[in-house]
Amino acid sequence: MILILDFGSQYTQLIARRVREANVYCEIHPFNLAPEKIRAMNPRGIILSGGPASLYEENAPDIADEVLNLGCPVLGICYGLYVIAQHMGARSVGSRQREYGPATLVIDGDDVLFEGLSGREHRVWMSHGDRVETIPGTLCAIAHSDNSPYAALKTRDGRIRGIQFHPEVVHTPCGAQVLRNFVLKICGERGDWTMANFVETKLAEIRKQVGPAGKVLMGLSGGVDSSVAAVLIHRAIGSRLHCVFVDTGLLRAGERERMENTFARQLGIDLKVTDASELFLSRLAGVLDPEQKRRIIGHTFIDVFESEEVVQGAKFLGQGTLYPDVIESVSFKGPSAVIKSHHNVGGLPEGMRLELVEPLRELFKDEVREVGRRLGLAAEVVEREPFPGPGLAVRIVGEVTRERLDLTRRADAIVMEETAAAGFGLKLWQAFAVLLPLKTVGVMGDGRSYESVIAIRAVESMDGMTADWARLDPAFLARVSSRITNEVKGVNRVVYDITSKPPATIEWE
Repeated sequence: MILILDFGSQYTQLIARRVREANVYCEIHPFNLAPEKIRAMNPRGIILSGGPASLYEENAPDIADEVLNLGCPVLGICYGLYVIAQHMGARSVGSRQREYGPATLVIDGDDVLFEGLSGREHRVWMSHGDRVETIPGTLCAIAHSDNSPYAALKTRDGRIRGIQFHPEVVHTPCGAQVLRNFVLKICGERGDWTMANFVETKLAEIRKQVGPAGKVLMGLSGGVDSSVAAVLIHRAIGSRLHCVFVDTGLLRAGERERMENTFARQLGIDLKVTDASELFLSRLAGVLDPEQKRRIIGHTFIDVFESEEVVQGAKFLGQGTLYPDVIESVSFKGPSAVIKSHHNVGGLPEGMRLELVEPLRELFKDEVREVGRRLGLAAEVVEREPFPGPGLAVRIVGEVTRERLDLTRRADAIVMEETAAAGFGLKLWQAFAVLLPLKTVGVMGDGRSYESVIAIRAVESMDGMTADWARLDPAFLARVSSRITNEVKGVNRVVYDITSKPPATIEWE
């Protein structure tokens, strides 16, 4: 594996994505991970991420000296470069000119890190306010830019390298090759971590964890993650998996019927439908804070499942938790902050009796889709757009009531119908309706109206960690707006969200 130590960069997850694209397994951990834990992991290589801090700030994040002396190759990116430089005795200073955005990297000499790149000059993406000014004899420069004499450097023995640019972003066209060179050629990884191998390994792990007689209870949400996880667990233990589809009252239109048809009839998986909508809605009554909503939903799910556990005799709870869920929900107690709690990570109660089975916990969304294809799932399941575990509760800004749910559900159904009719397919990562907590004046039927506002959110993304708002045809948006204002009673205005992630998240809450 490759270990990525996170200093809080918004791009850290992209580093992991690029390493995975080279068919190499990697994990993200906090920058201050104890050296003894790193030794226990026995990584083939270590990548130090970028970060928002400056080396000159008080209590600036740092690593232990031992991390650079574990014997494996190390690559520092941006802030990671300054960390390496400081530990190696180089002198860094605040740059007179902040370098943010595109820059030209000039390669000074042959190095395996740049193998396969055509020419000496390459466009790269910079984001820093410091620069390395002088280096000791143990280091040598391997590239520079107009603003940075040591935009890339290495130790004389070639085991440790640092680069000032960000190879993980699409704005650095050569970046994927740079990271491939590091993990494959410098670290010696074989590049054989595939989804086919993952499936076989995970099946064995599930059987070992659950044992020969253990039963797993699993809640299905209707989304890709829980669907793929359920089929994977079913493949491992067969009829000892008992799935529960909880009708929370927070679902999209027709979701309950679709689940009954797909899982019970087509896949032959034991499925019980539990209507807990009154319980969820009663607990959400009057709640406005989005984090509190997520916690309430997570706790209520467990309450429902543990009551099912008494009936089924299960000791394990299956979940479709993904790696981005873990990254966004769990603070590393460093510069990376919790973005939002996912109901299946940060929203679980501490006293939960069921032991978790999370076979997809290490994967990104596109990897999960590939696992689903390997398991023979139909495209209608594997290619379905993501749907949040808390459902429409996080697409209703403010209080969740049955009336507001019905309104949102009708508007969302129109968005889904129109995107399907337009043939967008996998072009869009997600497209959905959001109900805003305000009303505006309008004119309907030659009279004044004072009704709700629906926001349309449509984004393009590879893995959900970053996303860009979709540039949809104005004629399409006009059609959706017209249908919603005409067919959904209580809405007189439709707006379109043109914010990318970051700075926004995909969901509104």
